[in-house]
Amino acid sequence: MHIVLHQPEIPGNTGNIGRTCVATGTSLHLIEPLGFRLDEKAIRRAGMDYWKDLDVHRYINFEDFQEKNSGARIWFATTKAKKLYTEAEFGTGDYIMFGKESAGIPEEILTEHEEGCIRIPMSPDIRSLNLSNSVAVVLYEALRQNGFCGLQREGELHRLQWKGH
Repeated sequence: MHIVLHQPEIPGNTGNIGRTCVATGTSLHLIEPLGFRLDEKAIRRAGMDYWKDLDVHRYINFEDFQEKNSGARIWFATTKAKKLYTEAEFGTGDYIMFGKESAGIPEEILTEHEEGCIRIPMSPDIRSLNLSNSVAVVLYEALRQNGFCGLQREGELHRLQWKGH
């Protein structure tokens, strides 16, 4: 799977998303301009200790991203979509794009990819969920649809044993 952040602004969100990507074996794609430097303390605090293990790619703009990932199937997560994220049929190589915290994905991009636009349902009284939470919600649905391929499905206790074992 691939997560794409279009011009993210808050370093803590990107750090959290990076950590989620490492935990799920997902690549992270960052489309500039970024609202921070990748070496900022807030990113380190949120997930930089995992950053060395992250498969991360940077692009100067959306056109650069498209050029370097031609043929990619992209889902566009936006509060403006008609289709729910649970109605999408995710493939293991799909890209899921999220926009910057203050404005989302530009409408010029959305209108060119209407069929790929998906949303998380929420109360009409709130503008949006936190970006890193949104990524986790949609990414884990995509992973669930694909059987959590390659991910550990059972945990182990450290000191004790489960009663059923």
